[in-house]
Amino acid sequence: MKPVDILTKVDIACPVEQVATYAADPDHAPVWYDNIDAVEWRTEPPLRVGTVVAFVARFLGRRLAYDYEFVEYEPGVRLVMRTQHGPFPMETTYTWDASEGGTRMTLRNRGTPAGFTILAAIVMAPAMRHANRKDLTKLKSILESI
Repeated sequence: MKPVDILTKVDIACPVEQVATYAADPDHAPVWYDNIDAVEWRTEPPLRVGTVVAFVARFLGRRLAYDYEFVEYEPGVRLVMRTQHGPFPMETTYTWDASEGGTRMTLRNRGTPAGFTILAAIVMAPAMRHANRKDLTKLKSILESI
């Protein structure tokens, strides 16, 4: 199957520290990610390199359960997590940069989906792109209303 590499950006009218602190907290994921239903810490908080968090999500009509390990974390700058166990290998990266009027956040998902039907594989990248845009728009709305 062809690898996916989806990069999505949003400008949020809030300070970098506020955006990064909120977005990096796994407990907030079910609030701003429409497809994430539940989060469970496999290691004790706080978030740091080596933290493992279990996620339960819905994507393309399927229930997905996967564990992410946080492999890089520079608070307020960059966070990288990789699937440890799950339906396909995926790496998710958040970056935060000061922009005029607030923060530019980027969300990047890279990986090679496996275990999906050929039909699902055809729509995977566009569906991920749409979901990422929707999720970052929701994150922007939440943070700008605080």
